[in-house]
Amino acid sequence: MQGFDARKEKENIIKWIRDWFSENGPRATAVVGLSGGKDSTVVAALLKEALGPERVVGVLMPQGIQPDIDDSKLVVDFLGIPAIIVNVGAGVAAVLESVENACAYGAYKPDLSINKETEVNIPPRIRMSMLYAVASALPMGGRVANTCNRSEDYVGYSTKYGDAAGDFSPISDFTVQEVLAIGDELGLPKSLVHKTPSDGLSGMSDEDKLGFTYKMLDEYIETGVCPDEKIKEKIDRLHAQNLHKLRVIPAYKRER
Repeated sequence: MQGFDARKEKENIIKWIRDWFSENGPRATAVVGLSGGKDSTVVAALLKEALGPERVVGVLMPQGIQPDIDDSKLVVDFLGIPAIIVNVGAGVAAVLESVENACAYGAYKPDLSINKETEVNIPPRIRMSMLYAVASALPMGGRVANTCNRSEDYVGYSTKYGDAAGDFSPISDFTVQEVLAIGDELGLPKSLVHKTPSDGLSGMSDEDKLGFTYKMLDEYIETGVCPDEKIKEKIDRLHAQNLHKLRVIPAYKRER
């Protein structure tokens, strides 16, 4: 991150957002899911700067009871943007129940079982569906913001067609440390930008789940240097396993 100019990059992103919307939705509203964490908070602030608060809608999507929902509300209040709360608890439960019933009673059922990966990935996919539902319901239409950063993308710490989806991605070329610097440059509350990142589902911090710190990951991404060989091997393995999340869906091309 040496030499990173947060002010310059902030202004560049704001201009990029304005240019993107001028081509892809001159009257459309930006829709962003607000978790109360650094990424969605920074993206929401950039959208407000680029488009004005009247063209940004925040969507809070707790799954039943969300312990840190007040952080999401603080983002809305601090930025002064309109927002709605859509509780996804019932939707997630209904999907899980439907899959469980299919596993148990399906007439042509393959060998299926609900596992931890299924339980963890369904909520973000439901949330992304909600964001697009809100976008389509807006009078002038909406465009859904992707809030992934470069570090998490590098190791696949996202859900394909869940939080990895979206119409445009303002911060996906920035590491976690750079996103934090942009958040500070935007003057956002440190309690939001620098809070311990967590998926809000597993009860663990992101770094605990990954097995290494974002600072260590960021340094490896930028320099190729990692002092711990086992962690280096794990990062490389995760990157290789999850490259499919970053690529456009492969399509067979027939001969013509």
